[in-house]
Amino acid sequence: MEGIINVNKPSGITSFDVVRKLRRILHERKIGHTGTLDPLAQGVLVVCIGKATKMVQDIEGYEKTYTAGFELGYRTDTYDTEGQVIEKREVNDITLDKLQEVLKNFIGEIEQIPPMYSALKVDGKKLYELARQGIEIERKARLIEIKSIDIIEFDGVKGKIRCDVSKGTYIRSLIDDIGKALGTLATMTSLVREKVGSSSIKNSYTLEEIEAMSLEEKLDFLCSVEDFFKYPKITLEGEKNMVLFLNGNTVRFTAADGRYRIYDDAGKFLGLCNVSNNLLKGYKYF
Repeated sequence: MEGIINVNKPSGITSFDVVRKLRRILHERKIGHTGTLDPLAQGVLVVCIGKATKMVQDIEGYEKTYTAGFELGYRTDTYDTEGQVIEKREVNDITLDKLQEVLKNFIGEIEQIPPMYSALKVDGKKLYELARQGIEIERKARLIEIKSIDIIEFDGVKGKIRCDVSKGTYIRSLIDDIGKALGTLATMTSLVREKVGSSSIKNSYTLEEIEAMSLEEKLDFLCSVEDFFKYPKITLEGEKNMVLFLNGNTVRFTAADGRYRIYDDAGKFLGLCNVSNNLLKGYKYF
């Protein structure tokens, strides 16, 4: 089996739990997800099957859209409601206008410090493993980009926002920083990943749906690599060019700079390539 699945991860399980369940449902060992969702979070988890696991890093880099709930006045050690409350603070006269003004300061490229309760590794150890031992270490700030933040609702204490963000953004940390900027504290109460690139929650499949379809031998939930990546098509002609391409060499090819899906002259999908200055080179082969 080979392809990509847009899974609607439920709240309450880890991203690896999703992979483990899919291995059982699909009887396929080679499965990888393209960006961890915390147990609290739900929504789009793009999963690659078989040879499509080559594309995990590409998909990880896509822009993402989240809807997040938050509550002002307290902070937990995990920055969400899964953790222990470690600090409380008064919430005074925080209006919708004030929240809107504060959010403007987070638009664009900003530096963000990852939370201790995260899967990032330091010296071979995941940060959350250290955090569970009561160890907190200094984390380097990372450059991320917040494309947009929109307020969905806000009553002065509780609210919900929708944001478009770059790879590597922790929404928990964003909400923690927003709380500080408001002169109080904030904790994330819910998180839904609505989109990863063009993969939307509206077109996702639950694990139950995938299992039911699989039992009926229907694979409508599985998208091929060539259909998932909507790059323009290129047909590579000539045996010499084919040998050069398949051996990882550069081929002269007149086309606009960019990424393409590449096929042989019989219409067989070969992989994905880059064209730059009329030079073509493959970067993923199938």
